[in-house]
Amino acid sequence: MSEKTTKKDKKEKDLLTKRKVRKGAKTKPDTAKTEKSESVKSAKPSSPARKKSRAAAKKTMPKKSRELKDLDRYIIEDEDMVMPARPGKMLRVIPLGGVGEIGKNMTVLEYDDEIIVIDCGMTFPDDELLGVDLVIPDTTYLQKNADKVKAVFITHAHEDHIGGLPYFLRNFNVPIYCTALTEGLVSLRLQEHKNLKDVKFKVRKAGDTVKLGSFSVEFVRVNHSVPDSCALAIKTPVGMVVFTGDFKIDTTPVDGEMIDLVRFGELGKKGVELLMMDSTNADRAGMAMSERRVSDSFEREFKDCKKRIIVASFASNVHRIQKIIEIAAKHDRKVAVSGRSMENILKVGSELGYIRPDKNRMIELAQIKKYPDDKVVIITTGSQGEAMSALYRMAYSSHRQVDVGPSDKILIAASPIPGNEKSVYQMINELIRKGAEVVYERLADIHVSGHACQEELKLMLSLIKPRYFMPVHGEYRHLKCNASLAQQTGMDSENIFLTDLGKVLEIGGGKARWGASVPSGRVLVDGYGVGDVGTLVLRERRLIGQDGVIVASAAVDMYERRILTEPFIVSRGFIFVKEAEDLIAEMEQVTRDALNFALGRKDVGIKAVRDAVSDKLSDFLYKKTKRSPVIVPIITSTPSKSDILRATP
Repeated sequence: MSEKTTKKDKKEKDLLTKRKVRKGAKTKPDTAKTEKSESVKSAKPSSPARKKSRAAAKKTMPKKSRELKDLDRYIIEDEDMVMPARPGKMLRVIPLGGVGEIGKNMTVLEYDDEIIVIDCGMTFPDDELLGVDLVIPDTTYLQKNADKVKAVFITHAHEDHIGGLPYFLRNFNVPIYCTALTEGLVSLRLQEHKNLKDVKFKVRKAGDTVKLGSFSVEFVRVNHSVPDSCALAIKTPVGMVVFTGDFKIDTTPVDGEMIDLVRFGELGKKGVELLMMDSTNADRAGMAMSERRVSDSFEREFKDCKKRIIVASFASNVHRIQKIIEIAAKHDRKVAVSGRSMENILKVGSELGYIRPDKNRMIELAQIKKYPDDKVVIITTGSQGEAMSALYRMAYSSHRQVDVGPSDKILIAASPIPGNEKSVYQMINELIRKGAEVVYERLADIHVSGHACQEELKLMLSLIKPRYFMPVHGEYRHLKCNASLAQQTGMDSENIFLTDLGKVLEIGGGKARWGASVPSGRVLVDGYGVGDVGTLVLRERRLIGQDGVIVASAAVDMYERRILTEPFIVSRGFIFVKEAEDLIAEMEQVTRDALNFALGRKDVGIKAVRDAVSDKLSDFLYKKTKRSPVIVPIITSTPSKSDILRATP
């Protein structure tokens, strides 16, 4: 070991000894230092003695700051104390969801033997995932390291950040740190899963800090389309990590609580090692409009309207629901809600004070026919054209209590989530066919995004001034746009990391590098089944959907090697049997020939008999129709001679 290295290690050791003394640790320093430490300990935070002790502590630092990275961590402040970096250990940042895609957000921070998880979301299936209800992140890596997982931190209450929690909590019994509204909505979600018990919520508010082993996590207020949204400022042994979550900069928020830009600026001055920032609107120029703009648009739509008004919005947009209730009261209209999630949010929002419904103004949905059309407002779910949502059922005449017609004005206060455009516009077409007046985003400013656009993103980058930057929350094109914005603010491209699911970024010792990837991907939820629908099942569903299915059934005697019952053909989604009797007869004959051929070979078992039927029918039908239905051979058999001999005592 060199003399230079020895001196450096001695300096680090002296600094750590001083830290222990200042915190009252049981060490054996000299008397002078102990007396000095006790005087600092007894002083008030704002006292001259406190300031003097800090100045003295700084003088004990190494003069050559380049020899020791991030010296701030050796000056311990009471509220920001974290463990010092351990030799050879690096912070591992692992996205398990939310990069290269929209939704199912989940990020893992790992240091040594401790892991915290940020968000646990879901996304809806695309057209290729036939029959799948929802998609959640693959947590195989976390399950293999379950003893390291210490907690989950939730930034806000949207489904793409909380929807995967019921499935995550089946395997992990860890506390969930979140704000009050988020806790209320997550609790409602968990009530649908009866097998989950004793979930530990730790409710915090913006400005609170949670100390958890090697991590100190601060909740920082941001603006978003759901109240109580927070970014996370995470102090780690290698430096500060800022995770913005979903955010925008709203200078005129309806609740008067603007994003805490001052705190972000303070974090930037102290030094931020890594910034992970929302990329959803990174390809949109300018700034996102204020939610107050929507309130003004609603006012115009309500004014002088003689029709019944139906407003479809995201249930989680609590401020917008409150504003609709206020405008309805101003225009002397009663308010009813439709849709289970809307009813739930009204209940939780009212309990927590985010929604203040007038009891004399609210009515049950069953009561709307008692009032004239120009005295009623219905707030409903279904802004994304979800099958079986309330507005969807109204559009297709399957809603039990609401019939849509020319006397209705429908305001769709949401823009289609990528992938939902087709179903949303099909629903709008059906509503217009019924004679309803439909107003949506392209026709009026009745929706604003909850995500920051380019100027807001550049402002955040300039305030925080991170050493390293990792764009998150968006498809690859969004991540790339966000990376370009960072370069425009002066960041070196070498310090910008475009990541992918399971790709590990390692940070420590003043450098960042890619590490080995971990298992990642998507887990499909179908009914009660989680993960049991895989590639083969989806392929079969796709084939059945394209060309249908043919079932060929028969019984054979494997001992006598003969057919016991004549083949019987069932077609589903391939042909209409009554109009294709000749083709059915030909398929029965092909099945009969395949059975006779296979049974004629004495070394063939029942599996080979079934395969022969499947192969022969597939070849025949493709030559005959140029289609490839799924063939299901149901061939039952009597025991073979070998089976009988084995069973004989």
